[in-house]
Amino acid sequence: MNDLTEKILHSDTVYRGKALNIRVDTVELPDGRTGKREVVERPETVVIVPVTTDGQLLLVRQYKIAIDQAMLVLPAGNVKPGEEPAAAGRKLLGQTGYKPEALTTLVSLFSTTGICSETVHLFLASGLREAQQKPADEVVALAPVEWEQALKMVWSGEIFDAASVAGILAADSYLRNSRTTP
Repeated sequence: MNDLTEKILHSDTVYRGKALNIRVDTVELPDGRTGKREVVERPETVVIVPVTTDGQLLLVRQYKIAIDQAMLVLPAGNVKPGEEPAAAGRKLLGQTGYKPEALTTLVSLFSTTGICSETVHLFLASGLREAQQKPADEVVALAPVEWEQALKMVWSGEIFDAASVAGILAADSYLRNSRTTP
């Protein structure tokens, strides 16, 4: 079987919310059978890896209701239509109080391909400068960490958010390959 495409026969949106929609698709499988697929529709997201000139990674500690705990994550947020790189700067400012001089695209990925449409865009933020505007739209605590310590925290499981892990490891690879130290 070379063609693995599933043809959508019918699609029902069963939930519409502020952060996501859920739809159930009736599909025709490549072998002619039919099946159901549940899909979470989410807007695109940006995740920012903000590294200071002295090698600090600016993480934020944020409570996540889905897992009922506070965790260390990279600054992140939803993208408004047509806003991709600008959203990264906006979310960084809103969560940390810092503005980047430069945003470098690292990689884009899908968060959970089996059930979710969300695309995550990872950016390295450099040349950070503290802004006059302080974070007002987020309930987060800034948690600066030395770069090498952040890597250890990834490998020990202390940082376990998938997009944060991907962002830190992608930035580490980028920085090592460009012979730049954070």
